[in-house]
Amino acid sequence: MSILTKEDLPAYTYEDYQHWEGDWELIEGIPYAMAPAPVKRHQMLALAIGSEFLPISDKCPYCDVLLDEDWKLDSNTVLKPDVALVCYDDNPNFISKTPEVVFEILSPSTARRDEGIKFERYEEQGVKYYILVYPDELLAKVYQHNGDKFKKVAECDTENFDFKDISCPFSFSFKKVFKRFR
Repeated sequence: MSILTKEDLPAYTYEDYQHWEGDWELIEGIPYAMAPAPVKRHQMLALAIGSEFLPISDKCPYCDVLLDEDWKLDSNTVLKPDVALVCYDDNPNFISKTPEVVFEILSPSTARRDEGIKFERYEEQGVKYYILVYPDELLAKVYQHNGDKFKKVAECDTENFDFKDISCPFSFSFKKVFKRFR
């Protein structure tokens, strides 16, 4: 009995992806279901994180704070970050420029993908900051791109973190984000 390889699987494109029902990601032509739907805590955390970004988007008309938006990397890869800060991207249909900051809120069904394949894709694409949020622990691990790869620069639960070296530098309060859940 032979083991299936990636080449044995059907490959899908963005054109195929646009016709699918439900929430999906497409990574190197392989579909990943985003089911089950995120739980209430996940959604509330995403909203709290997005709200922390609002002062930036109010100050800079070129910065967009996007929740659960498609990021089309190429014709066979579409990722859907939980929260992304994107600057100077005028595409109205999907994220077409590398986000400067990406947050992923881990769940049992997505943790392996968020810590593995998505971590690698975000690193390859040069996302400046990648934050993995662990909702059960109320902890965030902050990774900064050093020009070559991600380096963990902080673990935050009640701290402020200063996002530097981005189009609109700002201070982010993890205390505010996690406050409701303590």
